[in-house]
Amino acid sequence: MLYKVFFKRFIDLIVSVAGFIILIPVFFVVFVVLLIANKGKVFFLQSRPGLHAKIFKVIKFKTMNDQKDTNGNLLPDAKRLTAAGRLIRKTSLDEIPQLLNVIKGDMSLIGPRPLLKEYLALYNESQLKRHNVKPGITGLAQINGRNAISWREKFEYDIWYVDHLSFLLDLKIFFLTLRKVFKSEGISSANSATMERFTGN
Repeated sequence: MLYKVFFKRFIDLIVSVAGFIILIPVFFVVFVVLLIANKGKVFFLQSRPGLHAKIFKVIKFKTMNDQKDTNGNLLPDAKRLTAAGRLIRKTSLDEIPQLLNVIKGDMSLIGPRPLLKEYLALYNESQLKRHNVKPGITGLAQINGRNAISWREKFEYDIWYVDHLSFLLDLKIFFLTLRKVFKSEGISSANSATMERFTGN
């Protein structure tokens, strides 16, 4: 498909560069707020599997602290989410740095969200299909519930997207994402400040 192999990357590059330039003032404000709130720790970098499960570093604004329990384990997300981080997550401003991932070519604007690399060993054959395309800043699962839906539903949306990828579908997801961001829907799951860990099928 010509769109998938050429035009999608071209559109990603044009829109992400333009978007980053437009959002530079917002980027700077969030940077300063987190610089103060997190005592110098502004960005969150983590290894995630991308296209064909190739590992890359995803970059986001850091919305949680690194507090640990007496055993050295990180506290639950809800306890580590800072006041500034909660507001930044609610408005999805924490995703802005991922435009750099798109410009670099590790991600697309639209696609299945990049998940933790330790989940790779837990996927069944069908779920692994989500890595047949580049991961995205937003995707079909995000406009249909984001963190408020189950893992089963999330993977079903991801796989459906891979099988039906098209320009019109990406356009639809893009505009519905803007509506979701303005409404701040699906930020949290029913039992967590973010999304419960995937433990397999």
